[in-house]
Amino acid sequence: MSALSLPPLALTMGDPAGCGPAITAAAWAVLRAEAGPAFYLIGAPDQISGAPVQLIASPAEAAGVFADALPVLTLDDVPNVTPGKPDEAAAPAIIRSIERAVADTLAGHASGVVTNPINKALLYASGFRFPGHTEFVAHLCETAGHAVNPVMLLTGGGLRVALATIHMPLAEVPAVLGDGRLERIARTVNAALIREFGIERPRIAFTGLNPHAGEGGSIGREEIDIINPAADRLQAEGIRISHARPGDTVFAEALSGRFDAVIAMTHDQGLIPVKTLDMWGGVNSTLGLPIVRTSPDHGTAYDAAAAGNCRADSLIAALRLAATFAANRQKAAA
Repeated sequence: MSALSLPPLALTMGDPAGCGPAITAAAWAVLRAEAGPAFYLIGAPDQISGAPVQLIASPAEAAGVFADALPVLTLDDVPNVTPGKPDEAAAPAIIRSIERAVADTLAGHASGVVTNPINKALLYASGFRFPGHTEFVAHLCETAGHAVNPVMLLTGGGLRVALATIHMPLAEVPAVLGDGRLERIARTVNAALIREFGIERPRIAFTGLNPHAGEGGSIGREEIDIINPAADRLQAEGIRISHARPGDTVFAEALSGRFDAVIAMTHDQGLIPVKTLDMWGGVNSTLGLPIVRTSPDHGTAYDAAAAGNCRADSLIAALRLAATFAANRQKAAA
């Protein structure tokens, strides 16, 4: 089976009051002529303006109509909302869209899940209790009987950056780094670089936690006591990974070609360089799942939705990256 025969990508609706409808239409206009797999939206056709829409009964119909119209697999009971004005009544449909996309992909009807932005606080009234998409998608895969080890990876500006910790107070970070977390994340990143990115012998860098990677212990011992020993154990497994590198230079080293990916110890340490280099086109991927999952690296952008000036760069990049991941997985499995 060639890459052109891959199933379509499943695109979730996201929050219909946010940027999702506008960037979906814009992404279809750009990608409709590309050779990668088509995508279909799981949502309501009346959300979309600026692109012709074709209702489909199953994902299998998406490729046949994609060149001429945006395929939409309709969800019932999606309320009409005003751009820029979030409505809790949309929460159940937002959640069902994610559930359907994951189910389609696990069943082989879609080649990957691409998620439009959501507002987690809006979903809590409907019983959503997950920190975000990453954890919810992982939960759905695990509930379906699959082993998961979700790792967040950001790509943009020539960088690939995984996060050792995400939404956690900085004071709590040192205590969680030594529980095997670094080894688990590095193994997942290494496997993904081989399978999803097609890199035969990946080179990975750990950042340090402290300034100058602790400067030999004079500015903190986490590098000596936790990060470097983890790197030693991983190297013994054959994984090409560095000891802790100073956070103020390691990303420049990666851009120069020394490393294929960087594992950052904290959220901001990893996201600042990616967003500085590519504020509009960054992509958030979840590694360590049985399925491909990518997402724009931004939120619902209610103000832009209300003003009608949403940018689709990140969604376009997320769809292209998901297509690449799916094709590379297909090659690895052949």
